[in-house]
Amino acid sequence: MSKNQISFNISERKILLRLVDICIVLAVLFGLSSYFHFDYFTLSNENWSWTIVLVLYLTIFGTVFEIYDLQKSSTFQSTLPNVFMTTMLVVGFYLLTPYFTPFLPEKRIQIFFFFLGILGALLFWRAIYITLITTPRFYKHVLLVGEPKHIDEIVSSFKAVDPNYNIVGFINCEPNTTDLPKLIPAYKPAELNSLIAKEDVSEIIVATYDSELITADLYQELMNLLHRGFPIKEYTQAFEDMTYRIPVHYLGKDFYKYFPFNSNNHNKLYLLQRWLFDMVFAIFCSLLGVLVIPFVLIGNLFGNRGPLFYSQKRVGEHGKLFSIIKFRTMVVDAEKNGAVWASKNDARITAFGRFLRQSRIDEIPQCINVLKGEMSLIGPRPERPEFVKELAEVIPFYEARHMVKPGITGWAQVKARYGASVSDSLIKLQYDLFYIKRRSFFLDLNVVVKTISTVIFFRGQ
Repeated sequence: MSKNQISFNISERKILLRLVDICIVLAVLFGLSSYFHFDYFTLSNENWSWTIVLVLYLTIFGTVFEIYDLQKSSTFQSTLPNVFMTTMLVVGFYLLTPYFTPFLPEKRIQIFFFFLGILGALLFWRAIYITLITTPRFYKHVLLVGEPKHIDEIVSSFKAVDPNYNIVGFINCEPNTTDLPKLIPAYKPAELNSLIAKEDVSEIIVATYDSELITADLYQELMNLLHRGFPIKEYTQAFEDMTYRIPVHYLGKDFYKYFPFNSNNHNKLYLLQRWLFDMVFAIFCSLLGVLVIPFVLIGNLFGNRGPLFYSQKRVGEHGKLFSIIKFRTMVVDAEKNGAVWASKNDARITAFGRFLRQSRIDEIPQCINVLKGEMSLIGPRPERPEFVKELAEVIPFYEARHMVKPGITGWAQVKARYGASVSDSLIKLQYDLFYIKRRSFFLDLNVVVKTISTVIFFRGQ
């Protein structure tokens, strides 16, 4: 590995984006107050709380508007509108909370300078990040070790999560096979050390179903690298850490090694906190439902004629069936010929129904399911028994998602696209099992924030 090579992990780049955002915004505002007699925001021992509130707003709204999403942050076109919206909300909330922040200045032009200072600082740092950090100079060069069968799938999964994660090739543990991957070149085990030096490899991922395929010589070379401090990771752990999914399609009879499910699944304090949160949410959601029902009723009358509510059998915790309640979004008798997968641009969804889905308003009646204890705010999305039976036959560990209560929103809903096929359901299952394995207060909070982003950007399904 090259001594001069610098690369960043996913978590390191996200931390870098956040820290520099905070530092550069505070530096610009300090410069404005020092050199242009800008007295709306000043840094001193007396008003240190102003800084904390500003940093808090920047962190919250930056997360909601996804300015720390690495895919979106890698291009100026995708990050510009999100940075602008973040700045608008940060400044707006900062002005509207004068008890914690400065009172409105006499010279209102300072508000405009305050907005430009934050916006200019964020855009300046994004320009540096895009032109420098996302260039090949800072790519992490990775080498895979394994058999060819799933190499292309592995490469695609990693590339979709981290555009700076450059897999340079793989060491072929099945030299006699002719079915080689198309996305990266194959190398012989004897070329391991020369390839590391040539490609400036900084990490090795061992991705093999059968450990017997790793020869004694290759094993010894890997051990020598490990003893010298070279990073070597097992594929399933690397996949989980990078994608926030569990690769169920890669697990075998030793699955129990990969499912050391979070103790919070049995932690009474955590479960009590979840129950209280569910009840507060359900009561608030019920009140909100009473307010929106007249508007939904009018919209339903003109653009979605038929019953207002829709009830359907779903599979809940431990496989128990229950009836989920939603505002109807499809035409009447949408499934007169039997259960059918819903697709992204499903013709059965009415124009008004599409609005209800994208805004997530159609989910509001499910607060009744939460009050009845059949659902939670956060958890795997409950599926229909017909689809559960079909998917459990082709996807390993599919029914493991029923070990917790289903949710109105969840990790899979905010991270994955619309589930309209078996392959989409596999990806959503990977997210669901990751959530079940690692669920905690902070992961729940992350889901809530991402759900707000989903509603704001009308990405509801």
